[in-house]
Amino acid sequence: MATMCRVIMARSKMAMTRSLLLLFGVALLQAMLVVPGNAQTTAGGSLLSTSLRGKGGSAVQGQGPTIVPKDLSALRIEPGDLLSVNVFDTPEFTNSYRVDPVGDLTIPLCGKVSVRGLTLSEAAKRLEAALKDGQILTQPQVNVDVQQYAGQYVAVTGEVGAPGRVALIAPTTLGEILAEVGGETPLAGARIKIHRGGDDAAPEEEVPYSRSKSTPETASVLVRPGDSVFVPRAGIVYVLGAVNRPGGYVMQEDGKLDVAQALALSGGTALQANTGGLRVIRRNPDGTVLDFPLSYNGIAKGTQTPLILQAQDIVYVPMSKVKAAFSNAAGIISTATSSAIIAH
Repeated sequence: MATMCRVIMARSKMAMTRSLLLLFGVALLQAMLVVPGNAQTTAGGSLLSTSLRGKGGSAVQGQGPTIVPKDLSALRIEPGDLLSVNVFDTPEFTNSYRVDPVGDLTIPLCGKVSVRGLTLSEAAKRLEAALKDGQILTQPQVNVDVQQYAGQYVAVTGEVGAPGRVALIAPTTLGEILAEVGGETPLAGARIKIHRGGDDAAPEEEVPYSRSKSTPETASVLVRPGDSVFVPRAGIVYVLGAVNRPGGYVMQEDGKLDVAQALALSGGTALQANTGGLRVIRRNPDGTVLDFPLSYNGIAKGTQTPLILQAQDIVYVPMSKVKAAFSNAAGIISTATSSAIIAH
């Protein structure tokens, strides 16, 4: 009986020891597999560091966030990249090489080999061909990895949460770029402008955008390193005078706003308003000013079609007939320039 008890106790100790070893092994394996949150591995296992981020993905200390594509094997080599070239069983060729400004690698005995625009596997095959064609090696086996990507950026300006530069190493959708800079502000317009590359003469591309409905263009249009994205402010119309909330109002998503809608945004006319003196002041690009008298009663009854407003138009509702007579366009325009912008 005593012998049986000793056997059972020995087996219990062995089971407990195996459990502890198993738990320790799992914890050790997890620790080895953890990659820091601000780094991403390349195809060959090296770490690709991204910039530190603050709240909401915004850049810390003026450095933009880095967007890393999901499929690193599809990346194209660009000037300035630092490549790790490993030639099997030939250590004298195994080294790190910087891609020069024209996109070439200078390999000993091979000279310059163009790798610009190639994937890592394509670059490896080109280097193998160069070593073989130069009669340096008969059956070369080359592996190419990226140690460091050159700094390439997309500048994002205008009505976005955190304007600045986004580090980019591969084409990325416009939607992802906007997400990295905090999205559009409530004052953003309905069209986003993209300038391609560093050519100032290149035409701008306009992409429609809407906050109230899905815009498939933002998910399909690609932004490339070197591009710049500008989100202009939406058109503003001003509603001044005897209204409940005077100020500047952002035009609707489709860029259209009529007089009736503008008055509704401002909370409607005040009790003391002289609705018979309703006017719209419009400034033309050449500096001339147009003054449109309107019938408020006709608009309210539906007998008159509300005037479609343009950006920077001023809807003015005087408080009395006397003020209506003495309110000139210049004075109304001066008031509009100091009015607060009200996002809706």
